[in-house]
Amino acid sequence: MTTAKPVNSIVASVLRDVEKREAQLSFQDVKARSRDMEPTRDACGALLRSGCGIIVEIKRTSPVHGPTAPFSASGLSVEDVARAIEEGGAHLIACQTERVRFGGSLKDMAAARAAVNLPMVCRDVIVDPYQIHEARCFGADMIPLQLGILEQARFEALLDRAESLGMAVMAEVRTPEEADRALRAGAKIVAVNSWSFDTNALNRNAFHSIVPGLPTETLKISLGGVRNARDLIDAASSGADAVLAAEAVMSSEDILSATRRLVAAGQHPACPSRD
Repeated sequence: MTTAKPVNSIVASVLRDVEKREAQLSFQDVKARSRDMEPTRDACGALLRSGCGIIVEIKRTSPVHGPTAPFSASGLSVEDVARAIEEGGAHLIACQTERVRFGGSLKDMAAARAAVNLPMVCRDVIVDPYQIHEARCFGADMIPLQLGILEQARFEALLDRAESLGMAVMAEVRTPEEADRALRAGAKIVAVNSWSFDTNALNRNAFHSIVPGLPTETLKISLGGVRNARDLIDAASSGADAVLAAEAVMSSEDILSATRRLVAAGQHPACPSRD
């Protein structure tokens, strides 16, 4: 008996969830609502601020590290966490909305965005046009599209759809070949994810091996494996314009201090930056 690959199982589960939501709110209705939303916040502009940018991810749990401290130990609300991240000086906030592995929700993202003025990144497995419009309805200013689970034509179609709604797109790659595909499609932001999609294995060399092949004008994000200031400066030295940090902040009950430490490292004179 054969078993489905984990990646296929995850995508299938995501599509089943989308089908259920679409049965409650049609594609035509969610599309119309998304186009009536207030303008997006400038995610690209936030990334181009001085120093190495900090994107802090809000998540309730993860398949690797389990429940996160702010929610399991401190009992904070999503709004509390978002405000602490903003006060700590982060450039953007990402909110994990994937239900299957991370216990996230679009309502969490909407609540976080309403509490702050920072642009919001929707962190999810996005494979269907419905999800693009849905994310915009809940306040997403940037979304990820993972090259490893999308055929080229589908990636390009979803990229165009998201940009037509004013959202920035983070092309999420794990190999040089995926990075080349992102560039061929015209992606302006490339995020190198050091975590594998299916096994949750960490490849700390992923960013260093991919970034040299990216054009200077491409915005580059190191995603995954940033545990502390040293990791951040290492990523910036390799060309990162920003890092997405989750456990470095979400493992702490003091979100404000944890965020400030990363932001201070990203603004330190010794930290390389696009400037």
